Amino acid sequence: MTFVSMLSSAWQRADSLLCVGLDPDPKRIPAGLRARPDPIFEFCRAIVDATADLVCAFKPQIAYFAAQGAEDQLEALITHIHARHPGIPVVLDAKRGDIGSTAEQYAREAFERFQADAVTLNPYLGQDSLEPYLQWTDRGVILLCRTSNPGGADLQSLEVAPGERLYERVARLACERWNPHGQTALVVGATVPQELAQVRRIVGDMPLLVPGIGAQGGDIDATVQAGRRADGRGMMVSSSRAILYAGDGDDFADAARQAALDTRDALRAAVRRSSGTSPRG
Repeated sequence: MTFVSMLSSAWQRADSLLCVGLDPDPKRIPAGLRARPDPIFEFCRAIVDATADLVCAFKPQIAYFAAQGAEDQLEALITHIHARHPGIPVVLDAKRGDIGSTAEQYAREAFERFQADAVTLNPYLGQDSLEPYLQWTDRGVILLCRTSNPGGADLQSLEVAPGERLYERVARLACERWNPHGQTALVVGATVPQELAQVRRIVGDMPLLVPGIGAQGGDIDATVQAGRRADGRGMMVSSSRAILYAGDGDDFADAARQAALDTRDALRAAVRRSSGTSPRG
């Protein structure tokens, strides 16, 4: 099954736009897990098992694992997701960007070593930096377009042609030249709803990964209104810290589930308000 078909099935099955980001900060892992040999895996596994029926995707951020020398725990986590929760796509948040043989190795890392269904990439180096990933015709490439951080406008909003901003050029290239197998998606932040709406106009029904709600303060109603497709789907709205650290005691997984449930329901309600109907399957 391809990334996009898996994502489409997950949207329908879970009736959810929520993507849970897995950014495990060792300092915030509950004390009861810290003495274990694999505390990062156990923390994330518990979050995954508690929220799997509420999400359309999981998004582990590789830096949080690699900084602790815990890449083996990341491998084990993705293996666990695929085995216990089949059909939920895993997006490896790596934001890679390089050319030639180096890009080929990054692609192998994402798709062979970690068995991710999709990977986030920085498209700044152009098409040849994306080609090694596009050779994996069933996997997703998710390109940074208009990011949620305040500094994103420094470059992404520059005018590169009359009436065209850089993020708009990236969106057009993504749907016109960088999507040969229909497995390309874009990252657009919830903190910039006007730009999100513009990207949706440019790319049609292309999937969008939308970070920035929760701890970053993106408004759910504005995000859904700007980024949803006509069918109420089309987005992986990512929340990480607000869900992972909803509780800090032994009941952390239960607290994470409640936070995920509240976020999923808020997204569902926003879809209904924006469309006047329930989202279609």
